[in-house]
Amino acid sequence: MENKSCKGDSLRPPVQCKHSVEKKTMTNPTTVIEIYPDTTEVNDYYLWSIFNFVYLNFCCLGFIALAYSLKVRDKKLLNDLNGAVEDAKTARLFNITSSALATFCIILVFIFLRYPLTNY
Repeated sequence: MENKSCKGDSLRPPVQCKHSVEKKTMTNPTTVIEIYPDTTEVNDYYLWSIFNFVYLNFCCLGFIALAYSLKVRDKKLLNDLNGAVEDAKTARLFNITSSALATFCIILVFIFLRYPLTNY
């Protein structure tokens, strides 16, 4: 039988097998653990929004705060932490505004009930 190898085969260096290279890299395996952000740290101001909606709904600001609070809960379920934080800030802003304006109006009502404007 005739050897079908090329004349240049004897001059080529031996090629290292792919599998031996892979075995060298597999000697030190690593484990990857995915850590999801803790969404329980985002406050949704839900109870404060319900209180403002039911009792102090000044110019529908309590309703808007309640809508943003519900959006925070939805985004927490979808693991959208950045969106949840932004909507939580908006809900807090509307809750503070609604509470402050309603408290100011209640104080004005008590002042005008105590000291009525009889001169006008």
